[in-house]
Amino acid sequence: MQIVTLQAHFDGRQILLDEPYELEPNTKLVVSVIQMQNGEREDWTRFSLANMERAYGNDEPEYSLDLIEEANPKYEGR
Repeated sequence: MQIVTLQAHFDGRQILLDEPYELEPNTKLVVSVIQMQNGEREDWTRFSLANMERAYGNDEPEYSLDLIEEANPKYEGR
């Protein structure tokens, strides 16, 4: 038996996969529900922002455009 972990969300009516994945009819699934506790979302947001600040602080070096090896064709040059 192979177990694959997939991200999904509930839209109020049905469970939707966040990424496409081929499933055969009658495939057995195990669903885990992750419920946020009061204030937990804010805690995760603060944690994420603090680590982003640490990773991309004022002492982060500037990188010039000539260092790009492969341009992203979807980037609109913002």
